[in-house]
Amino acid sequence: MMNSLLPFLRLFRRHPWRLGLGIILAIVTLLASIGLLTLSGWFLAASSLAGVAGLYSFNYMLPAAGVRGAAITRTAARYFERLVSHDATFRVLQHLRVFTFSKLIALAPEQLARFRQGELLNRFVSDVDTLDHLYLRVISPLVGAAVVIVVFTCGLALLDVPLALLLGGVMLLTLLLMPPLFWRLGTASGHQIAQHQSRWRMQLTHWLTGLSELKIYGAAQLWRKHLNLEEFRWQQAQRRQHRLQALAQSLLMLISGATVTLLLWISANGVGDNSAPGALIALFVFCGLAAFEALAPVAAAFLPLAQVSGAAQRVQEIIEQPAAIRFPSVKVESAAGIHLKLENICFSYPQRPEPVLQHFSLSLRAGEHVALLGPTGCGKSSLLALITRGWEAQRGSITLNDIALADWDEATLRSRISVVTQRVHLFSQTLRDNLLLAKPNATDEQLVEVLHHVGLPQLVEQSEGLNAWMGDGGRPLSGGEMRRLAIARALLHDGDLWLLDEPTEGLDASTEQQILALLRHVSSGKTLIMVTHRLTGLDAMDRICVMDQGQIVESGTHAELISKAGRYWRFHQRFTL
Repeated sequence: MMNSLLPFLRLFRRHPWRLGLGIILAIVTLLASIGLLTLSGWFLAASSLAGVAGLYSFNYMLPAAGVRGAAITRTAARYFERLVSHDATFRVLQHLRVFTFSKLIALAPEQLARFRQGELLNRFVSDVDTLDHLYLRVISPLVGAAVVIVVFTCGLALLDVPLALLLGGVMLLTLLLMPPLFWRLGTASGHQIAQHQSRWRMQLTHWLTGLSELKIYGAAQLWRKHLNLEEFRWQQAQRRQHRLQALAQSLLMLISGATVTLLLWISANGVGDNSAPGALIALFVFCGLAAFEALAPVAAAFLPLAQVSGAAQRVQEIIEQPAAIRFPSVKVESAAGIHLKLENICFSYPQRPEPVLQHFSLSLRAGEHVALLGPTGCGKSSLLALITRGWEAQRGSITLNDIALADWDEATLRSRISVVTQRVHLFSQTLRDNLLLAKPNATDEQLVEVLHHVGLPQLVEQSEGLNAWMGDGGRPLSGGEMRRLAIARALLHDGDLWLLDEPTEGLDASTEQQILALLRHVSSGKTLIMVTHRLTGLDAMDRICVMDQGQIVESGTHAELISKAGRYWRFHQRFTL
């Protein structure tokens, strides 16, 4: 268990002062609360014993001031403890999210392929949130209770050592025995809560995203039945843990009552050197009642620990994977322009024995424009993924400017390549933020200009302009608009090598012609590979490569391939009919 929690405990060292201050304030709050009840009980008992006769001999002012001081201290310390502890916890969670995401983003697609997207999201959001219990519900209460036991035991020992050791010993044994006992009892339910919660969230995400298809094919009720069953199991596990929490609180009350009764019985025979203890009996009794309040959050403190450790293990399954693709740290120096060479590339996806690319070879000189054409599944998009090092080929070599692709550092490689992928992601941010991903230092004028170039002036002509919110809760974009947004990002990035995967998919014929003309203009003098299923604009390409079953079966200009009356000619005939 501790092995799974250690990497996350180390993150606490980033904010030792805030976390330490939170624990100190928690201790002050507990001591003030115990002091308030103890002093109040003694004060009332002593006042009643003094009676009217002792009105002038008994010092009422000092205990009354102590009661007020303890009350004010408890209130102020509780407020600042909550403020500091939660602020520190949120800061730790912030670093934990960044730490987890930095590990996640460094992994290659093949390492993430075995996780569903909903499962990844659940681990990154829900499981990381669960880890905040570690400080608020385990570490802080345990440390606070331990210090309080030592402090008030030492304080009561000034009055009566045996009574102080009795109360302190019982509380120390309770602190040492109850949390491990209920952790063992609650381990199974804690793991079940974490597992069922994860499964329920993932099933809910799938149900919501696929609701249209489920209703069309009449499977919505069956899926909802499975979802309800998972929710019922989750609730059953929660009920079991709540029963354990109730049992822990009941046991603590029983121990508290028995201890206070024992203190009352023993102190009645005398406290310290006082054979007639009087109000000191109330002091010990009320101190015992108040002191056990410090153990209230500790009794079941380890119950959520199983859930926390389960969440930590699931997060670690992702972040502890060594990166399958490593980039060198030495920056590559290379001249402007890119000439690309792929030799004898063989590639297949994990758990899929059939090869995607077989002894594939292609060479592009700097500034050459090449179109890749072929049926779905012939390896066109996979080839682009290999060039960007999203995947690694099992055999063969890829060089950029005669430098092996594996020798390029990541920053330089990314800066030299502009990519338009098939799947375009729209972030839930402003239009400006979605564009600045490609060029962080771009001015607003440049952003507006590039939107006009790709035919999206309507996005900035609204009242919010570049501040318009995109994505969830904001302005949705159609498939064609998303495609043009991706092209706008590529224009801003302006690398030496352009990799375009179906750049005109979802566009009407007129817009397609405009976008292709724009791409030819801005990529003039740059190396370009365009994957497409459409034949529009291919006559302007320097070379067309027809692929099938992971190999190039035809290559040449538009005119050359038409004259051969081969695969490309047949594609062209079907397209023009």
